[in-house]
Amino acid sequence: MTDFIRTPEENFYDLSDFRFSPYFHTWQDMRMHYLDEGPRDGPVMLLVHGMPTWSYLYRDFISPLTEAGYRCIAPDHLGFGKSDKPTDINWYTIARHTEVLTSLIMTLDLNNITLVCQDWGGPTGLAQAAMMPERFERLVIMNTWLHHDGYEYCDNVSSWVQGWKEGGFYCH
Repeated sequence: MTDFIRTPEENFYDLSDFRFSPYFHTWQDMRMHYLDEGPRDGPVMLLVHGMPTWSYLYRDFISPLTEAGYRCIAPDHLGFGKSDKPTDINWYTIARHTEVLTSLIMTLDLNNITLVCQDWGGPTGLAQAAMMPERFERLVIMNTWLHHDGYEYCDNVSSWVQGWKEGGFYCH
């Protein structure tokens, strides 16, 4: 079991512009917070944040999207926002974040997804679209990237990227 910290809910009380109902997905005894707003039968907008943000980043997107009929799912990666925070710094890998996001998508049985991803939300979210293309309809990609074989990395980054290849979260 991974040791983690759970941020008390009262730490978020002063956020007057973030009055969404909290939902939690359990993954290996840890809670991943996510927002689930809008009609359950609406087309899905999966809003994936980067680092060092959390679902709060998308707070101004959600109301207009739900008013337009979209279902907005905005998770907080483990370690961010209202999600549990593993205490081992080595826990934090893109492969793990991708695995947790896969679990959320499968548990909620999300389909017809429009992925909106930013920063580190790109590698985790775009990996989902590459692994499960049948679940995705559109991509909105902002200030991010996806690792692939055709890109040549500098030596310092190459060893780090090797972990992605070994974890299976690298597009060929």
